[in-house]
Amino acid sequence: MDTANEFSFFQKAGKDIADMVRTDYIGLSPQMTVSDALCHIRKSSAVPSALACIFVTDKHGTLLGSVDIVTLLRAKDGDSVSVLTDPDAVRVSTTAEREEILRLFSQHALSSLPIVDACGRLCGVITAETVRDVMEDETEEDFAKMSAITPRETPYLASSSLSDFASRIPWLMLLMLSATLTGMIISAFESSLSACVYLTAFIPMLMGTGGNAGSQASVTVIRALSLGEVRLSDVFRILKKELRTALLCASVLAPVAFLKLLLIDHYLLGSLSAEGVLYAPLVVAFTLFLTVILSKLIGALLPLLAKRLGFDPAVMAAPFITTAVDTVALALYFGIAKFFIPGI
Repeated sequence: MDTANEFSFFQKAGKDIADMVRTDYIGLSPQMTVSDALCHIRKSSAVPSALACIFVTDKHGTLLGSVDIVTLLRAKDGDSVSVLTDPDAVRVSTTAEREEILRLFSQHALSSLPIVDACGRLCGVITAETVRDVMEDETEEDFAKMSAITPRETPYLASSSLSDFASRIPWLMLLMLSATLTGMIISAFESSLSACVYLTAFIPMLMGTGGNAGSQASVTVIRALSLGEVRLSDVFRILKKELRTALLCASVLAPVAFLKLLLIDHYLLGSLSAEGVLYAPLVVAFTLFLTVILSKLIGALLPLLAKRLGFDPAVMAAPFITTAVDTVALALYFGIAKFFIPGI
C-alpha cells in the first residue's frame, strides 16, 4: 500500500480501528496464474504468521474477493486466480466501529478482515492476532471499570502504591458519596427501626441479593452490547426478557427466604421474637420479590442508558448498580414494613 493511500485511509478511518489495521498485506491480481501467485507470496515481505486467505484486487485497488490459501496450494499451476476467487468475502468499511469488527471475527471465525473505503478499494487488513490482543485489552479494561478502578497499562507489581491510589480513590470517593442515599433512607426510618429492631438483621441479605441480581443482568447486557448481539433499539425486548428472568428468580428466592426466616431464624436459632415471627418473614419475602425484579431491570437499563449517552457501559456496572439497588431495596423494605406492621 503506498504512502498516499495509507495517509488517506487513516484520515477516513475512525480512530477506534486505525490502530488495529495492517497496511502491509498481500494482494493478488485476478490475471495471475496460481504459479504466479505462489511466487508473489514467496517474494512478499508481508506474509503474516498465520496465512489463511489472500485478497484479490483489480488494477484500481478494488477488492474483488479472497482466495483460500489451501485452495491455492491444491490448484494447478496454470489455473487463473480469478476462477479461485470467492467474491463474497466478508469486509467492512473504514468507518466501521470496533464492536462491529470484533463481532464479525467472532461470528465468522475469520483469520483476517479486509477494510475498504466508500469506493470498495482495499485500504488495509485486520488480523485475528490483532483482534485477540484488542479483546484481551478490552476485557482487562472492562474488569477494571466494573471494579471501580481506572484502567492502567502498567503491570500490577510494577506499579507504585501512589499510582494504585490515584486509580482507585476517585471511584471510591464517588461511590462513598453516592452511598449517602442509603444512609438518608435509614435515617428517615429510624423510628421504625427502633420500634422493630429485628428488621435491621435482614437489611444485608436484601441489599446483597438485590446487588447480585442487578450485577448479573448488567454483565449479561454489557457482554451482549460488546458482541453486537443487541442494540439500543432493542431496549424493550431486553427489559421484557430480563423481566421474565427476574420473575422466575424472585418466585424461587422469596419463598425460600420466607421458609428460612420461619424455620431457621425462629424455630432453630430462636432469633425472632413472637412479635417478629408474625411479620418479618412476610415483609422480607415480599420485599425480596420486588427487589429482585427491580434490580434486574435496573441492571439491564443502566448499561443501555450509558451507551445512549455516549459512555462506556462497563462504567455503569457493579459499583453504580449496587448503589442504585441498595437505595431501592431499603426504600421498598421500610415502605412495605410500614404497610404490614402496625405501629411503626
